[in-house]
Amino acid sequence: MNHKAGFVNIIGNPNVGKSTLMNAFVGEKLSIITSKAQTTRHRILGIVNGDDFQMVLSDTPGIIKPAYELQESMMGFVKSAFEDADVLIYMVEIGEQALKDEAFFNKIKASKIPVLLLLNKIDKSDQLQLETQVQEWTTKVPNAEIYPISALEGFNVKEVFNRIIDLLPESPPFYPKDQLTDKPERFFINETIREKILMHYKKEIPYAVEVDTEEFFEEENIIRVRSVIMVERETQKGIIIGHKGSALKRVGVEARKDLETFFGKQIHIELYVKVNKNWRSNANQLKRFGYNN
Repeated sequence: MNHKAGFVNIIGNPNVGKSTLMNAFVGEKLSIITSKAQTTRHRILGIVNGDDFQMVLSDTPGIIKPAYELQESMMGFVKSAFEDADVLIYMVEIGEQALKDEAFFNKIKASKIPVLLLLNKIDKSDQLQLETQVQEWTTKVPNAEIYPISALEGFNVKEVFNRIIDLLPESPPFYPKDQLTDKPERFFINETIREKILMHYKKEIPYAVEVDTEEFFEEENIIRVRSVIMVERETQKGIIIGHKGSALKRVGVEARKDLETFFGKQIHIELYVKVNKNWRSNANQLKRFGYNN
């Protein structure tokens, strides 16, 4: 029996629904999702297996003009997505014009591999606007196949999934057939905690935060976790902790509930907050957190 396998890389501006789409394809919440820009910082692989195919999906950070070292590293993950893709998904949303980075946009238009342009959030548009947008994108990216979708509502998602399988090259699987992602357990703990911080804190706070899980002990019925929330300044530490620890406790409770669903086990989390000055601009710290690799 012929087997297909390939890398399907999802790129686009911040907040267009890339993570929602990958989670829908994989059937698990691998990428955190919030309404804030720059929620995704890493390149996250989600692996979907069938009897005769393996689809290696790649969620990437939203394309921005980098302002500091961390963002430079995030755009490095996007660049790498062009290098190994067998199918490129360029995701846009209704009313959007083009990528914020013209060089990336030109790479898409010049791509020699199949490009699927997914026009997302069509549930927020009417028929006339949709038809106009499809026409505009057909002109802008003539090498792309265009699919109107709603990743959140599931509209046209299965059709896109089946089209991707059609486009995958013949190949043996790249990963074991029971593998879901390339990331370790600690990564998902870090990301789940960071998601709650993105949801509950405002302004600069979520962007100055990184999470590091220092201890992970898995027993038969429980996983015991010790995680440290890194901030850049003492004032940020106080805000994260909140009055009598109430804000930090909320983060821990909500993260624990999500992680118990993800791991299918009881979770015990200890959360601490530490100041790690200017970590976003420190090459050694970024490497420690999995950036600049």
